[in-house]
Amino acid sequence: MEMLTPASTCRHTRIRVTTRHPTEFIDLTDHLEKLVAGIGGGSGILNVQTLHTTTAILVNEHEPLLLADFQRLLESAAPVDARYRHDDTTVRTVNVTAGERPNGHAHCRALLLPSSVSLNVTNGQMLLGKWQRVFFVELDGPREREISVLLLVEGGR
Repeated sequence: MEMLTPASTCRHTRIRVTTRHPTEFIDLTDHLEKLVAGIGGGSGILNVQTLHTTTAILVNEHEPLLLADFQRLLESAAPVDARYRHDDTTVRTVNVTAGERPNGHAHCRALLLPSSVSLNVTNGQMLLGKWQRVFFVELDGPREREISVLLLVEGGR
């Protein structure tokens, strides 16, 4: 007797984002839902990962006052005008680039947030709670950014 296993589909893509503000919450949910819908059903995992050390990926509610609260919390945790050794290029000798802007605050803020999220996919849809949305969080903008998205699904097309 031969056992049949569901077909597996693995897709990788990169999403390019142009941010416009020093701190910004960009809702990726609709874009990610379209990627998952394109697989044509099945269940699996969607992994979303930022490719930068001064950004984050998180799941939370898309409510403007709450996002303003998040921004204020990050600003109080790591103020822009605080002293960061990372910003002192007279003593720093590692990973220094010409024309680099001071961004120690953004690195410290990034320590408080995840760099990736893994989401369940069931019956060809991302499984999110009623108010949950997926955000790319800019902490050192404005800049051009890139996000890696990997979708692994069994039973899709």
